[in-house]
Amino acid sequence: MSPSASRAETLSVLIPLYNEEEFVRELLERVAKAPLPEGLNREIIVVDDCSNDESAEIVEDFIARSPVPARLIRHSVNQGKGAAIRTAIQAATGQWSIIQDADLEYDPSEYPRLVRPLLEGKADVVYGSRFLASDERRVLYFWHSIANRMLTTFCNMVSDLNLTDMETCYKVFRTSLAKSIPIQSNRFGIDPELTVKFARRQARIYETSISYHGRTYDEGKKIGLKDAFVVLWVILQSRFTRKLHNDSGPSVLDALSVAGNFNRWMADTISPFVGKRVLEVGAGIGNLTRRLCVRRKLYIATDYDPEHLEQLRKKFQHRPAVRIQKLDAEAPSDFEPFAGSVDSVICLNVLEHLEHDADVLRRILTLLEPGGRLVLLVPNGPAAYGTLDTAVGHFRRYTREGLATLLANTGYELEKMISFNRVSWPGWRFNGQVLKAKGLSKTTMWLFNKLVWLWRIIDDKLPWEPVSIIAIARRPV
Repeated sequence: MSPSASRAETLSVLIPLYNEEEFVRELLERVAKAPLPEGLNREIIVVDDCSNDESAEIVEDFIARSPVPARLIRHSVNQGKGAAIRTAIQAATGQWSIIQDADLEYDPSEYPRLVRPLLEGKADVVYGSRFLASDERRVLYFWHSIANRMLTTFCNMVSDLNLTDMETCYKVFRTSLAKSIPIQSNRFGIDPELTVKFARRQARIYETSISYHGRTYDEGKKIGLKDAFVVLWVILQSRFTRKLHNDSGPSVLDALSVAGNFNRWMADTISPFVGKRVLEVGAGIGNLTRRLCVRRKLYIATDYDPEHLEQLRKKFQHRPAVRIQKLDAEAPSDFEPFAGSVDSVICLNVLEHLEHDADVLRRILTLLEPGGRLVLLVPNGPAAYGTLDTAVGHFRRYTREGLATLLANTGYELEKMISFNRVSWPGWRFNGQVLKAKGLSKTTMWLFNKLVWLWRIIDDKLPWEPVSIIAIARRPV
């Protein structure tokens, strides 16, 4: 999409506020008048972090007079800049968001330059760098700039980026991406936390130069030496934390993303039953899609989660046969555009997440041409239901007999059932029913993945139940 796109979208301007009565009115006026690319609207969200001056009252007066949609949210106790930004992100309704300090150090007239890579679809996040070549910047503290560069360098080492200015205020991002990340820092640690977590979530990060009109400590600058040590600690925490998603489902997909051999095993198992024109229900972040889409005439990868859809678009933008489409399995109208259009539907680890599974199977049937196949993978064994199932949002686990009956009652002809992944059955039950685990470890998945060559040899010889059942069913001719 070009910067002059005709469809209206919104930029949420997120302003953390604490004791800025001298500057905040002028700042809000500049934000309201700042130029934006054609078709891009704005909303202003101010979070007052329990100021003890007249800052909040000035904002309220501005809101009463402003032609731009604006809101004030007030914290009852002072928590810090990070906490204010966290509150603002959750309140944002725009597709894009930009963090704007309440002082006058950063110039809102530069919004068009900052949002351009996002609007063009090249970036998920844009940083406005004070250290790239720009028209002008105020010359201030040497040691402050050295500390900034050292912290940025350390953050780059940890996150494998090459940013020039990690601590810049101007961070612009897809709002849905930021909403999906658990933000824990309450103070200035939010800058490295967001940076490392954006990187670990594989966001496309761009930088652009900005002008900078910094102020001195006498003029009200708040960050100090103590905050630099906090930043170092937050960088390390963010590198090793498993908390990269607010929901457990995406965390599981992220853990599975390192299990390439396991994903290949699953893809190899179902590939003989997949045709040339395929629709995948619940493609997630494309762990299986990238293996199954090869040599297809048409491959429609669908999901309902906006973050998953963005990742799918990034991964498959250069594959002409792949189409990325939104499809909510529980929304009947989402199925209508695809009725009778494919010879195969792939539905892997999806049905168990849906409350009304029979209704979903009937809708999937409408997607298939007569004689077309459904390739369905579901978790096996109600007796194995535990905390892992609850954590990832499973409504149920299935039996072979129950699944066969369900398919027959929803109009399918069952062709074949396959037991898959017996080797994980003891581990799944031990983790979910004894240890009461609530997620999958990337390290564990990595180790499991290294031995998939062995699991493939012995799996069908093991004497216990499989973790999953694969059903191959047809739409009657």
